[in-house]
Amino acid sequence: MTCLHDRHIKPLILAGLNGDNWHLKDYVARGGYESLKRILTENIPPEQIIAELKASSLRGRGGAGFPTGLKWSFMPRQYPGQKYLVCNTDEGEPGTFKDRDIIRYNPHALIEGMAIGAYAMGITVGYNYIHGEIFADYLRFEDALEEARAAGFLGNNILGSEFSFQLHASHGYGAYICGEETALLESLEGKKGQPRFKPPFPASFGLYGKPTTINNTETFAAVPFILAIGGENYAALGKPNNGGTKIFSISGDVERPGNYEVPLGTPFAKLMELAGGMRGGKKIKAVIPGGSSAPVIRGDVMMETDLDYDSIAKAGSMLGSGAVIVMDETRCMVKSLQRLSYFYYEESCGQCTPCREGTGWLYRIVDRIENGKGRPEDLDMLNSIADNIQGKTICALGDAAAMPVRGFVKNFREEFEYHIEHKHCLVPAYL
Repeated sequence: MTCLHDRHIKPLILAGLNGDNWHLKDYVARGGYESLKRILTENIPPEQIIAELKASSLRGRGGAGFPTGLKWSFMPRQYPGQKYLVCNTDEGEPGTFKDRDIIRYNPHALIEGMAIGAYAMGITVGYNYIHGEIFADYLRFEDALEEARAAGFLGNNILGSEFSFQLHASHGYGAYICGEETALLESLEGKKGQPRFKPPFPASFGLYGKPTTINNTETFAAVPFILAIGGENYAALGKPNNGGTKIFSISGDVERPGNYEVPLGTPFAKLMELAGGMRGGKKIKAVIPGGSSAPVIRGDVMMETDLDYDSIAKAGSMLGSGAVIVMDETRCMVKSLQRLSYFYYEESCGQCTPCREGTGWLYRIVDRIENGKGRPEDLDMLNSIADNIQGKTICALGDAAAMPVRGFVKNFREEFEYHIEHKHCLVPAYL
């Protein structure tokens, strides 16, 4: 776990964490649960909390980037039955490892954020769905829940108020598809993790058919800090339409891979500097800026790009989960795409024909190009298959499989053509 220490850029969620100070007493010493206390003691109206979230410009940190305050406002406050709050900690996107660090090193920030969200939306029961392959972190979160319950921050009549909120942890089994919110709900209900048709959307028909709000771990964890400093102040940390700080998981060919929390709009070159630059002094070749499903960008273009939703979209990719995968000049782009295509082929749930069949076709074509059996028409075929997958499936996994293919072929077409013509790689390390 890596925190950012810079006199100009101060982290919020990752501030002051050393790996051992995750307990309730440590969080309280850092000012934790003060936002929840103030809300309950001053009886702040839920509408005011949602207004602060809207003013903060906080956007969903799991990948979609949907405005959080707007999503919270969709929850029907006067609904007479049970409503649910769900946290998506099913962090299965390759290159992404920020959420596990939050529940490992600052779990009470997440608990407080969920409790505030429950208060704001009139919800009494919540679940945190945690990726099944990080079971030690799941147990850490369970320990934090016990601390919060014992101290009266969870349960019935929290801190002597009329507000009650029960929060539970649930773990998956490592299925990538369960990161999609409706597949996650199916899994929480004990069913096979497959996405649902939408509409209806979870805000009206979610967990057990009841109104449900789902947010990412980092999104909830930011909420106490937003209320502590004010929505407008939080927004001012970033740039218009891109408020606050964001945790970027940077990995690959850098000297110091890890999680770095920086304001949205920070130049990518600054993040590279914090990560120690390119490993071994090699030249940057390519960057996947938002997790493995985001289109790849050429390294020289990325070095001139800022880290926010709009700037990365303008560069031809997406901020996504904030997982930055850096590749140096020794990396073969065909081999890199081969590995990614195999992942999406293996992780397709098989519900939609374009994804079930198309991901296999994509992988097999890229695999034969990598193994010296490619044909000149393969590149157009890859784009054609990707076109027939993207936007034609129930969930976004089809898009996640198609976008890397289109990005690699578009930005490194000459390397794919060399593979096909010469039956081996253009990169000297692979000769």
